[in-house]
Amino acid sequence: MPGLTVRKLSEETHRALRVRAARHGRSTEAEVRFILEEAVRPANRLKIGSEIHRIARELGGMDELEVSRQRTQIRGADFA
Repeated sequence: MPGLTVRKLSEETHRALRVRAARHGRSTEAEVRFILEEAVRPANRLKIGSEIHRIARELGGMDELEVSRQRTQIRGADFA
């Protein structure tokens, strides 16, 4: 899993992070991960699969949809 180092963080910000983490019962590192996750992947973000499902449900569902699978063997590329 990737790591991240934040340099030149002010003492006030670091202290506020420690206090916030303590309020939430997390380590400072866990609190920073939580904050970053919420900032870049908010709960109300559009999830394409969920949106497709919602639209299909509005149109009457997809229960009758037949999906056929191609069962041929996969071959690698021939570079010769």
